[in-house]
Amino acid sequence: MNQPNTSMRRGGFSLVELLVSVVIGMLALLFATRLIISGELNKDAAVGGSDSMQNGMLALYSLSNDAGESGWGINDPMLAGCDTVLTDGSGYVLPTAARGGVNITPLAAVLIQSNGSNPDVIAFNSGTSQSGNGSARLFADYLGGAQFTIDSRNPYTFQIGDVMVIAPLAQGSVQCSLVQLSGFGAAAANTLLFNAGTGFRFNPAGGLANIYRQNVSYIYNLGPATQLHFHTWSVANGVLLLRAAELPGAERAGVSVTDNVVSIKGQYGFDTRVVAGTYDPNPTGNGMQITAWSATMIDADGDGVVGSPGDYQRIAAVRLAVVARSKTVEKPDSKGQCTATAELPTVFASTAPATVAAVPMQVNVAVAGDTLAWQCYRYRVFENIVPIRNAQWRP
Repeated sequence: MNQPNTSMRRGGFSLVELLVSVVIGMLALLFATRLIISGELNKDAAVGGSDSMQNGMLALYSLSNDAGESGWGINDPMLAGCDTVLTDGSGYVLPTAARGGVNITPLAAVLIQSNGSNPDVIAFNSGTSQSGNGSARLFADYLGGAQFTIDSRNPYTFQIGDVMVIAPLAQGSVQCSLVQLSGFGAAAANTLLFNAGTGFRFNPAGGLANIYRQNVSYIYNLGPATQLHFHTWSVANGVLLLRAAELPGAERAGVSVTDNVVSIKGQYGFDTRVVAGTYDPNPTGNGMQITAWSATMIDADGDGVVGSPGDYQRIAAVRLAVVARSKTVEKPDSKGQCTATAELPTVFASTAPATVAAVPMQVNVAVAGDTLAWQCYRYRVFENIVPIRNAQWRP
């Protein structure tokens, strides 16, 4: 007897079930991949932000620390802003600035070489003499050679190896000159020597070119050459650089301080108040006041000359900005464009003090030689205002 035909159901998945499982697995894998990528991007952004925070704070601290000490030992009106001749065997040079259409090398607490939207060059100068403004008056005309004649007293705190600046009583009559004390005269205690040779890098062979007259010229002691704080800050290829007179190897070309710093900017805070008679930074106990911000030198004292000694003596504060970028790079999209940063950073936009108008500046953050656009990075801006306290603590 024949059995009827019956469907025999076999075990396993059907083709439809298999396809559904594959689709679900692919969706789960896609979701997990996107989750991992998103997590990595967030981690990179956080790490990059931490890097820029650290580098920017280090850069701003370094500049602010220099600004706070600037002017010590060079705040006498005879010295501050004086066009100074400096000859250094190790290669350090003072930055130049314009005065009456001519480039000079002023010895000032702070000097800003403004470069528009590009990084500035900012210099801070100070001495380290224990006496601050220790000085001695010239008691015989200096007509050449390698010695100065002062009064019969031994100059207080002057030591062999100290840096000295000789300045005329009336600025502008002759340049100031910077030399180094090499010894005292054997026959006369009132003779200061500045012979050239090993260990005396600031002494030019053959003496000085300028003539200094007795009783109207003064010699100032800035302290040991090994501690002379002449610093020039700049940025090149995303690296903060420092040229320092007392740092071996950094006198001529500068050394790297921190990377991923794309710009530094500075502004002078001037006291432009009109006063009768001689300007006194502390006539009523209120000290100097910021009345105007400027990235370039102005005629702050109203004498008709931009960059005169009086203008440098009216710098009450300096405003500093550091722009740092993250190390993490955002990859361009399918069109080859990045969207990490849409606009160039702006610095100095806030009003401080409240009565002084801000002078905002947009900063160019592009790094020369970088194959990626500046929009592929994230940026942080760090700002500070530092009073030039030594500008008003005058002898």
